[in-house]
Amino acid sequence: METEHECCKDKNTERAGIKNMLLVGVVVAVLLLSVAQSFQIRAIKNQMTGNAVKNSGVIDMSSWTDDEKMQYEHHGIMPARLQGSKQSSQVGSC
Repeated sequence: METEHECCKDKNTERAGIKNMLLVGVVVAVLLLSVAQSFQIRAIKNQMTGNAVKNSGVIDMSSWTDDEKMQYEHHGIMPARLQGSKQSSQVGSC
């Protein structure tokens, strides 16, 4: 049975230390990215509903058609005229 030499043991522990540091760095980078994107999502959401929200924070649906109300309630789609474009920006629904 062969035993490892002292120089090989040092290299193995050094590699393990570098791998752990790299793993921690990647986890921290992903965490920071997710926090930054949560702020971006909040800004986009506020921009989309900014024209339709009254002072109380409730969406004003008084000028919406019945179809627009149904689309918002069931699918979360804001009317195109409130989004500032002709397309809905819906992702991942039925």
